[in-house]
Amino acid sequence: MNQNQTGNRQTNGPQSEEIRLDDEKRIKVLSPTMLVFKRFLRNKLAIVGLVILILMFLFSFLGGVLSPYQQQQVFRKYEVIPKEYASATINQNLRYIVQDGEIFPNSAIAKFVLALNEGQTRFNSAETEYSYKKEGDDFYLISENKKIADVIILAGKGRFTLSEGIDFPEESQKQAIEAIQAGKNEFESNGIKYFLSRKGKITTISMPKEIAIATKLIFDAFENDAIPSLNRIEFVYQAQNALINNIERFSVNGENYRIEISEDSSIIYKDYANGERPFASISNFIVQPKSPDVFLTVDFKKKFNEAILSNQNSFSVLSDSGEEIPYTINRVNETYTIYTQTKAQLIDMYSPPSKEHWLGTDANGMDVLTRLMYGGRISLMVGFVVVFLELFIGVIVGGIAGYFGNTVDTLLMRFVDLFNSIPFWPMVIIAGSVMDTLEVKPTPRIFALMGILGILSWTGIARVVRGQILSLREQDFMVATEAAGIRVSRRIFKHLVPNVMPLLIVQATLSLGSIIITEATLSFLGLGVKYPIASWGSIINAATNIHIMTNYWFIWIPAGILIVLTVLGFNFVGDGLRDAYDPKMKR
Repeated sequence: MNQNQTGNRQTNGPQSEEIRLDDEKRIKVLSPTMLVFKRFLRNKLAIVGLVILILMFLFSFLGGVLSPYQQQQVFRKYEVIPKEYASATINQNLRYIVQDGEIFPNSAIAKFVLALNEGQTRFNSAETEYSYKKEGDDFYLISENKKIADVIILAGKGRFTLSEGIDFPEESQKQAIEAIQAGKNEFESNGIKYFLSRKGKITTISMPKEIAIATKLIFDAFENDAIPSLNRIEFVYQAQNALINNIERFSVNGENYRIEISEDSSIIYKDYANGERPFASISNFIVQPKSPDVFLTVDFKKKFNEAILSNQNSFSVLSDSGEEIPYTINRVNETYTIYTQTKAQLIDMYSPPSKEHWLGTDANGMDVLTRLMYGGRISLMVGFVVVFLELFIGVIVGGIAGYFGNTVDTLLMRFVDLFNSIPFWPMVIIAGSVMDTLEVKPTPRIFALMGILGILSWTGIARVVRGQILSLREQDFMVATEAAGIRVSRRIFKHLVPNVMPLLIVQATLSLGSIIITEATLSFLGLGVKYPIASWGSIINAATNIHIMTNYWFIWIPAGILIVLTVLGFNFVGDGLRDAYDPKMKR
């Protein structure tokens, strides 16, 4: 008997082996979490998605810490660039040099031009008579005719009314009467020229007083000390007369000058005690510096004139230190712009990938790779915060509607329908435009954006939770909770909602990808994250310019690849979790 029992136990041993409750094998068999985990691990795409997400999180959150640069750090470089130094135009208009203490107003200038075009040598402006004398081509000496006397001739005799302080000799009076009787408009006496103007029986005698010179030539000083002389009509008159008559030397107020005449730029030298020095130049070009603190030497202007006449687009001038400074000339119609090479500090924009910047720099001179790291933080944070808001609102509304049913369910579902009737994209775009108008700062704008996306996106979660709770509230465990007197809030959020969590996790995982795409789209349109804060969508915003899209691939393609990989990663993980939680999945 004992042997048979022993034999039976030996024969039936493997079949009747006892499994204790704390046995590891029993735990593995019975644990739903391990079943889900094993099913998840069998999905290769889910594993690929998980690896992608891990890499994206490491890139975004750890990469920014390891990067030697800051998100908003601007890089600069030194380059030799052309800088506008001066401009020049061929003078086509008369320039007026007015004698000190005299006035030649714009109205008189207009009348002078009109008289010049009509061939008249005398003109009136504001009850003042003027006259001019042509001294050469585009060179006129303008005088104001000062009234000397009024004369009335009766019976061959003249009756003179002299102006105050005027001495008009008898010999000149006789010559004036003879000129009036002869019908002349002018006469000369003692080397002085007089003009006659008739108004009825009264003839006005006037004497010209030189007040201005009109010329198209440009006088430029070699030194600042020469500028006062170039604004006096005595000097300009003598210098231009010498130029017209090809006279080498002339004097003004006891000072001697020599003029070196050439086709492009004539040079005036002044005699000093220690020898002559360059004093001024004469040319047809108006050459002006771009900066008021720059003084253009006559040597500079002479070299420029020589370059223009010889059809050259560059010239060089020796500096005070003996260094040869090159200049280039750019001509547009009759305007010449003179450039010099200068070393300037510039923002390192659109620098191609290099050892210092693996993905180059953007339009603001910031490291693209570092911006991508910090931008990943924003994109991922927006995704998770928005999904959390969706779950929070959706679980509360859906849980209450599903548990209570009836009127509460009807009211809450109509509220959900109301939200569903709001067009998502128009509302988001309007909200972005309003924040632009209000000039909301970048950081508060991110939180406002997350709130708007979360509030507009929770209705799908609410419907899913409601549907699941409607099917679970009649289960035996819920009857037991009601019999045990557990309060309603604990029944919903401690017993019903946890049973819906697997489905919510899948739903949230799949929603993360779409939220990231939504944020990227808004930032791409300029309505999302704003500079200087970076997100992957705002980085791609640079691709709106076709020139950047075609020439600077490193600006927008890496951000696009990161968005695609992250969204794929969330989708793969979401699909894997959905299949793992499916109880009908084959093992």
